[in-house]
Amino acid sequence: MSLANPFRAVFRLPSRNQRVNWFPGHMTKGMRQIQQKLRSVDCIVEIHDARIPLAGRNSQFFETITGNGVKPHILVLNKVDLIGTKQQRGILKQLRSVQPELRNILFTNCKDQRNTGVLDILPLATKLVAESSRFNRAQSAEHNIMIIGVPNVGKSSIINVLRNVYLKKRSAARVGAEAGITRAVGERIKIQEQPLVYMIDTPGILQPSVTDDEMGMKLALVGCVPDHIVGEDLIADYLLYWLNKHRRYEYVDKLGLTSGPSDNISAVLAEYAQQQAMFHRVRQYNGQVEVMTNLLAAARKFISFFRTGQLGPINLDEEST
Repeated sequence: MSLANPFRAVFRLPSRNQRVNWFPGHMTKGMRQIQQKLRSVDCIVEIHDARIPLAGRNSQFFETITGNGVKPHILVLNKVDLIGTKQQRGILKQLRSVQPELRNILFTNCKDQRNTGVLDILPLATKLVAESSRFNRAQSAEHNIMIIGVPNVGKSSIINVLRNVYLKKRSAARVGAEAGITRAVGERIKIQEQPLVYMIDTPGILQPSVTDDEMGMKLALVGCVPDHIVGEDLIADYLLYWLNKHRRYEYVDKLGLTSGPSDNISAVLAEYAQQQAMFHRVRQYNGQVEVMTNLLAAARKFISFFRTGQLGPINLDEEST
């Protein structure tokens, strides 16, 4: 019989009125532009972060954009290098238990141009388009594939990889490590000559309202929401909560904590900052300058350990034991 977990069982935001919401104007505009272009689209490729296979997927994508499955739809779970191959089977089971109509799911690593998942996107999309009715586009020989998803999951990167693989052309879509680089629905980008295939990049669009606190924190932790919207201190606290809840104590060695696992994020960051000589000068109200441990720098480093896979493969949506 396992011992009870001594740490927090529930994560609570500091304020009851606080919500992890980020829905700037370009998202509203982007959703409208996407819907306006749908008549000329043959297949929808939805990109999501493999570390949150359930959390944060915009329900409007399937209900509104694909017409509840009327248009061919592929779900691509990117950044698979950060979850490992062993977790893929469990993720497939999770997804199909909540959305049985999901038939076409691929795992990709857009940093690897030889990744089989990335190379499977175009053949699968071409096959699905050939098998679909296409309605008003039945006479068109070219295929238009629209890429959709929440921010910072690799939509533009995947377009650029496919363009490079099939056309040997350099990047056409802007990419960056921060959410919100693509801010409008782009023009068609040629990906392949035979058959002629174009892809349409779109801005990352979140749910207009994120009412589940943990869903919002998971989106923030993987970088779908800019760090400054939530605050690195709060993101680091959620990461510590999740690791303890799932008995993932690799962070103890990674941070060099002498006292073992802890539920106190301030104590964890302070010990790590002191060990790493992370100090900064802070001017007090009386004008004196005091040297203090830089907890913000320590929080950013802790988050980066997760985001770069240094805390091991993690599926944030897995059930705790």
